[in-house]
Amino acid sequence: MQLTLLKCKLHRARVTRTELEYEGSCAIDARLLEAAGIREYEQIHVYNLDNGERFTTYAIRAEAGSGVISLNGAAARKASPGDRVIICAYAVMDEAEAARHRPTLVYLDERNRIVRTGSAIPVQVA
Repeated sequence: MQLTLLKCKLHRARVTRTELEYEGSCAIDARLLEAAGIREYEQIHVYNLDNGERFTTYAIRAEAGSGVISLNGAAARKASPGDRVIICAYAVMDEAEAARHRPTLVYLDERNRIVRTGSAIPVQVA
């Protein structure tokens, strides 16, 4: 059996700009790509905390250290600069891989700087 699990996420990234006419779907600061383990051209899911939009696109590299999170092309219609988004990538693995897997979780501040990292989401309490 193959399972699809969360590979990594950038939590509460801020959209820095949107460019309807730019080729490529989501430009992400190269340091953030590296920290999360997202590859250039990898499929990503973007969840907009401010308007509820959820969509699938792919990652492209933005200048390292720039803090850029730019939604481009059709994705530009799904958010506005300043919106908070969660950017996730998933991986398909067999049950043995899934049993050992821990996601890479990267938490960001309002300027898209890394605040902390982790590998587990706390249990949600009632």
